[in-house]
Amino acid sequence: MDSGTPNSPVRATWGRRALRMGGTAIAAAVLLGLTPAVADAAPRRPSDGEIAAAQSQADAVAARIGELNGRLAAASAGVESARTDALLALDDFQATEAAAEAARQQAEAAAAEAARKTAELGIARDDVIAFARRSYMEGSTSPGATALLTAGNPSQLIERAALLEAAGAHRSDVLGTVTVLQQQATAAEVVARTAVVEADELQQEAARQLEVATAAEQSARAQAAQVATQQAAVQSELDAAQQQLTTLVGARAAAERAAAEAAAAARTSVQRVAAPAPSSSNSSSSNSSSTAPSPSAPRPPATPPAVQTPAGPGSASDAQTAIAAARRYIGTPYAWGGGGRRGPGPGQDPDEGVIGFDCSGLTQYAYGQAGISIERNSKAQYAESPKVARGSLQPGDLVFWATDTSRPSTIHHVAIYLGGDRIIEAPESGKTVRETAMRWGGYIGAVRPSA
Repeated sequence: MDSGTPNSPVRATWGRRALRMGGTAIAAAVLLGLTPAVADAAPRRPSDGEIAAAQSQADAVAARIGELNGRLAAASAGVESARTDALLALDDFQATEAAAEAARQQAEAAAAEAARKTAELGIARDDVIAFARRSYMEGSTSPGATALLTAGNPSQLIERAALLEAAGAHRSDVLGTVTVLQQQATAAEVVARTAVVEADELQQEAARQLEVATAAEQSARAQAAQVATQQAAVQSELDAAQQQLTTLVGARAAAERAAAEAAAAARTSVQRVAAPAPSSSNSSSSNSSSTAPSPSAPRPPATPPAVQTPAGPGSASDAQTAIAAARRYIGTPYAWGGGGRRGPGPGQDPDEGVIGFDCSGLTQYAYGQAGISIERNSKAQYAESPKVARGSLQPGDLVFWATDTSRPSTIHHVAIYLGGDRIIEAPESGKTVRETAMRWGGYIGAVRPSA
């Protein structure tokens, strides 16, 4: 039998087998990803060893980030502590400087009083000299017996006796006045010298406190610069770690997705070869998406309970005047130790040359515009005015922060309460006078200057 005949049964059987084998080969090629276009597009899946090494490296980076974050938190706490120390020292300096100024004014007043008493003493001495001169010229300085014996007649004798008696009384009055004025002048000079010494000592103490405050502020700023550098380093490492993890996870996910798509395509091709008749059913797929629950918003600080306050209602008009005065200077630079009753002023080193306000300088100026005089430093402002409970805060009240909320001696910051949990403040160096949200951490209390 000629197997090469076109109509031979052998050739027909071979042809059918060839078709089946060809279809199976195509399906196998799709399954194995041998089609050039599919082979070029499929990403390489990292091996188990590569994944393990990358995971180990990621863990090491995560540990490094945790270590750096711990150091960063400690450094940030150190900066805040140094800045608080600087503010406390500045507050002490301002209080001592105010006492020194008061002592200087007392010294000037005492010196003026001493000068006045000395001038009065000079006049009294001139009176003594003039009395002595008149007595000599009128002959009343001679001994009493001689004056009487030399009288020419009884009438002259009576006149001389009366003159001697009057002269003696006047001389006693004049000398008594001189003695009193001498004592008063001496006492005034002692007071003046004492006041000068006290003023000098207070000024020296203020200078020492200013040195301490300046050193603390400079230290705080140096530490802040170091923290900024460390923050940049932490962020850089964090970005690198995130990028590395994202790349690894992305590569693995892409490879697994490509493998799954290739397997699905291969299964479809095999099914088509095995059952060439098209199916009447249509396959449909639906994409489902899940929405992650939104994180709950942070709770606002609890509204403090209403508490009876020892301060009276105060003057709403004065409070609004103070608020308006402070608001006029929003955007004015913070100047460490700057500003006061007269408005913005030059700061102390390291803010020398900066014209603006520090926290208590702003509050002193604001209430000065309402005709209310308050002290220059925050601790004294808290001590001198009626206290206000947290639940009774009103616009215009002064609010204070301390390192130890049980000790007013640790107060280091003051602001003006605006109502609605808002304040206006001169915050810190490098920033400006601003309106911002009320902070309850470290809050020690409030006062009402207008009460």
